[in-house]
Amino acid sequence: MITGTTKLLGVIGNPIEHSLSPVMHNAAICALQQRSVNASLGVDYVYLPLPINAADLNVAITGFEAIGLVGFNVTIPHKQAIISLLSEVSSVAKVVGAVNTVWRTESGWSGTNTDVEGFIAPLQAHNRDWSQTTAVILGHGGAARAVVVGCTQLGCTKIHIVGRNKEKLSAFEQSWLDSSLPVSLDIHLWEQLPELLSQADLIVNTTPVGMYPHVEESPVNAVAMQAIKENAIAYDLIYTPNPTLFLQQAKQQSAIAIDGLEMLVQQGAAAFKIWIGQTPPVDTMRQSLRQYLGLST
Repeated sequence: MITGTTKLLGVIGNPIEHSLSPVMHNAAICALQQRSVNASLGVDYVYLPLPINAADLNVAITGFEAIGLVGFNVTIPHKQAIISLLSEVSSVAKVVGAVNTVWRTESGWSGTNTDVEGFIAPLQAHNRDWSQTTAVILGHGGAARAVVVGCTQLGCTKIHIVGRNKEKLSAFEQSWLDSSLPVSLDIHLWEQLPELLSQADLIVNTTPVGMYPHVEESPVNAVAMQAIKENAIAYDLIYTPNPTLFLQQAKQQSAIAIDGLEMLVQQGAAAFKIWIGQTPPVDTMRQSLRQYLGLST
């Protein structure tokens, strides 16, 4: 129930209509409300999609302060631009170079990046020793940066970045020189992918290839996918379609498939805990998304 005392949360971006964050966060809020004897236990919130143009970001943040917004998520195109408007940015967000979660404090707005935590959560569930593993990351955009940090936190020994544009690959590599990463990054053009797949324990697709409406595409062709090791983990950050062609191909080669839905859930759960101070019902968040997407629960 939304009343005059209900606190506001949200997600900013442009476009924002596609965001599934309101689905899972409001499901979690409702579940906690139903468990509470009264709303005063800290679950009187509502989570809203907030369309903000890039040119309006500064004035929007001022407006959020005025209306008492408790916190918000940040998506494209504001993840980098928001940093200059915050009074405090976490170390992990500084390394990634992007903020996706913001909350209000007495000293102003603070921000962090929960994409890293969201990315590694389903990998940690596999209880592997990551200290001697090799990761291959497809793509070199913003999502790839969070994946790089996640792989270093896991303890991967080698990280290979694969892309089609040599200049952009070099720029991606150079951007990490002052970040004190505990592991060096190796960059490769797409033609080297089959050789890299034969070495990889973890392959992560951070590109949009395979996303709706191009659901019949995969970033890796069927012949190259044959090089993947048995029981390697293929991880696609895309969550619809589910599974993607990339993951279907990987499973045909006896690899373990992880889709992007769990990352979405886990990064959201981390943000929820920051804002509300309670551990959210993760199962409810996951189930709400699967139901919304028409997936089996």
